[in-house]
Formats: sequence, structure tokens, C-alpha cells
Amino acid sequence: MHRTTSSGPANRTTGRTTGRPTAARPPGRTAPPRRSDARRPGADLATRRYERERLPRYWFANRLLLTLSGQRPAHWMLGHTLGPAYDRIVELAPRAPLRPAAPGGSAPVVRYCDEFRPRSDVIEAFARIASGDRLRALAFRLERGADERWRCSAVELGEPSRV
Repeated sequence: MHRTTSSGPANRTTGRTTGRPTAARPPGRTAPPRRSDARRPGADLATRRYERERLPRYWFANRLLLTLSGQRPAHWMLGHTLGPAYDRIVELAPRAPLRPAAPGGSAPVVRYCDEFRPRSDVIEAFARIASGDRLRALAFRLERGADERWRCSAVELGEPSRV
């Protein structure tokens, strides 16, 4: 039989005391959250990924990726582009330059996307697109119209490189 004393809190598994005095908690205060009460580490990552995907630069990078990889038709970009950018997409789309590296290979993904804002209504963005062992650069310009919607006004695609 294990003996406990008032000299400290009892160990849950053995019933023995730790030898540390127990501190009285002021009324109305709760204990700090235990590790088991914390959110799952993956949940925080999923929340950050969701917030990232809502940024205009990531939203457009993903949309351009789907179009230039042959997963969506070029006219899918009609309401989201201005004249010269749409013409460039129509020129690039038939070749599907961002298609998977090998037939049946992994789908291309936006590995990273960042931006520069020369003005508050303009975003100049670049993205790194990974497909298998290929890495491509995608650059585009977004302009906010009078209706507060972002539209793509320029698209450039870099040559492939090996990772």
C-alpha cells in the first residue's frame, strides 16, 4: 500500500508524493491547458494552408497551374484575365507546359508563391511550380479593377530546370 502525505501532489500512477508543496490556486483561475488539450499540430498547418490559398497570388497561381497543365480549358480564365494575359494563356495552354513530368506522374503543385506590390492595386507575383523532378517559374501581374476584383494582366513562364 502506498502512503501519501500532504507534502505534495500525488503521482497518478503510483500514488506517491512528489515532495513538492502544492500551491493554492486563486479562486476562478483554471489550470493551464495540458498538452493533450492542445490542438493537433496538423490542424494548425491546415489552417495556415487554407489562409494561404485564399491570398490572391496563390489563388491565381493555382488557377493558372490548372490551365497550363491541361486540367482546365483556357476559356476558364476569361473572367479573370485582361486581354494580353488571356492571349498569352491561349498561346501557352495547347502545349500544356506545366503538365506532369511523366505520364501518370504526380500532378504539378504550387511549391511557393510570393509577391511584390509596386502600388496598392497591383501585385507582381512569382510562383515555383514543381512536377516530379522539374521546377518551373511562373510570373504574373494582378491588377485590381474598379469593381475591387483582381484580374491577371500579364503571364510569363520560365524554362524547366531539374530539382
